[in-house]
Amino acid sequence: MTWYGAHAIMYFQLTDGPQDEFQGYENVFLVQADSPDAARAKACELARREEGDSSGTLRVGDHPARLLFGSIRKVVAVSHYQEDGQIGDGDEITYSEFVVAGRAALEKLISAEDVELLYLGKDSPD
Repeated sequence: MTWYGAHAIMYFQLTDGPQDEFQGYENVFLVQADSPDAARAKACELARREEGDSSGTLRVGDHPARLLFGSIRKVVAVSHYQEDGQIGDGDEITYSEFVVAGRAALEKLISAEDVELLYLGKDSPD
């Protein structure tokens, strides 16, 4: 079986009125499966376990909300440094591709500042 990093999009849905923007997360689950499709299915199950409203206490700002699973955005096969195929130090679990507009934006990204970027969302080959 192969190890995969599966990127799950999770977002907050307000439960008390209209919503103009959505706060969310991209969680990465490490899963072992026989194929990318099987890894995707397994990651869907894991992400759905994260859904909920924390027994009614979850809030976004002053509004009650629910955390919802959107989709598995991509599945990436782990690149191993160890020859035995086991997870270990130095393995590349996943990666993301993006484009930024110019050197100033790149410097902001490198410095962990907020920056606009084009996030490329395609699966990697197995």
